Amino acid sequence: MAHGEMSRRENRQAAVAAATTGPWRTAAGVGAVVGATSLAIDAVVEDWSLSMLAGPAGWALFFFFLVGTVGGSLRRDTGDRRLRRWAAEHPWQSALPAAGALLVLNMLAQTVLGDAGLFGAFFLSLLPAGILLAVAGVVGSVKQARRKG
Repeated sequence: MAHGEMSRRENRQAAVAAATTGPWRTAAGVGAVVGATSLAIDAVVEDWSLSMLAGPAGWALFFFFLVGTVGGSLRRDTGDRRLRRWAAEHPWQSALPAAGALLVLNMLAQTVLGDAGLFGAFFLSLLPAGILLAVAGVVGSVKQARRKG
């Protein structure tokens, strides 16, 4: 391993640490507003049952992680400078922890609150996690390209 290269374990640790630099309070507010709005719409349109909470919970989780991850990659004022530089150089790796957390938590919400089984909840959660990964990765890549150019 040459000087300056990081091991796989160090890359994973840096990705998780980079994920903590996002505006998570703002993300929690946005997620709560989106989840409450979705729940209000579902309360008017659907039958009342526990399973009507699964959709709003999924929306709330998606927007929570979206705002936290993308906001963290766009922030300039917080966190360790070396950590920000690593996240800017590795936009896709720094988006992976949030996408993985969304996958697991949304799968849990779909299983516990909804009518989906384990495999159904997994496949229902793949799309939002993939979209989050794509959006956060593209935003980070564009920021990296603009920074170099």
